[in-house]
Amino acid sequence: MNTDYDPDASFEPDPALRLHGWGCGCAMHSRRRFAGGLLGAGAALSFPGLVLADGVQVDDRSGLAKLVPADQIEAAAAQQYREMLKQASQQRALAPDSHPQVRRLRTIAKRLIPYTDSPNLKSTPRAKQWRWEVNLFASKQINAFCMPGGKIAFFSGILDQLNLTDDEAAMIMGHEMAHALREHARERMGKTAATSGLIELGAALFGLGSGGRYLANLGGQLLTLRFSREDESEADKVGLDVAARGGYDPRAGVSLWRKMGQASKGSPPQWLSTHPPGEARIQQIQATLPAVEPLYERAVKAR
Repeated sequence: MNTDYDPDASFEPDPALRLHGWGCGCAMHSRRRFAGGLLGAGAALSFPGLVLADGVQVDDRSGLAKLVPADQIEAAAAQQYREMLKQASQQRALAPDSHPQVRRLRTIAKRLIPYTDSPNLKSTPRAKQWRWEVNLFASKQINAFCMPGGKIAFFSGILDQLNLTDDEAAMIMGHEMAHALREHARERMGKTAATSGLIELGAALFGLGSGGRYLANLGGQLLTLRFSREDESEADKVGLDVAARGGYDPRAGVSLWRKMGQASKGSPPQWLSTHPPGEARIQQIQATLPAVEPLYERAVKAR
């Protein structure tokens, strides 16, 4: 992992690898998406605990997601993530494993990962085999994301400009993880496939004919699709649940969005165009608290 890190650097990836997440100014932002150390099955063993079936309630995942092969999406995401790490390292904008904020973020991830398969969340079964990664990029952008397959990134701007507490950072991380767990990107792409005249679904599944060309463009679609407000609201609910089970106070979701509202004054970032407005979002989070506060009360606290 890169050790020649300049905290004042500003990560500016190749335009073909636009990053999407909190506060992103690109066309896609609303689809978001932790490396150095791998945080897979070992993390669950490090933080054992009873996985409870209560908490938030979500609908079954859309069958449209099955129109696009999950392994292809995750492979495309992993390739993009590796390229981002490479570019950030070249720009001295990739924080090393020893960086305090990297350690902080990976500690939060280790606490959340064991609860990503709570039965009530109806997460993709594939998540049990994901090799989760967490990295920190030097950038003033208020941005974080989790790609399909569990590849997570935080930009330093979201930590510094919002002065996030651990609880608030856990709310963001849980939200971003939720997009991947609930396969929102795959569902969006499935809907695109169903409405764009892709009839040769059999060819698509086997990478043949026009379907093969479609699969070859998966990476590009990951960079341009946009989550719906329903996806964002669901990610809030699932993120609150995961974070609460991990020992982080779900009430931090309210303080987080108040900070977001303050940060957006004057020149609102593009994520406001697809996210529920601040006050409406806070009301939705407050309405979810009764379902997740008992999870937090029973959890081993993060401090």
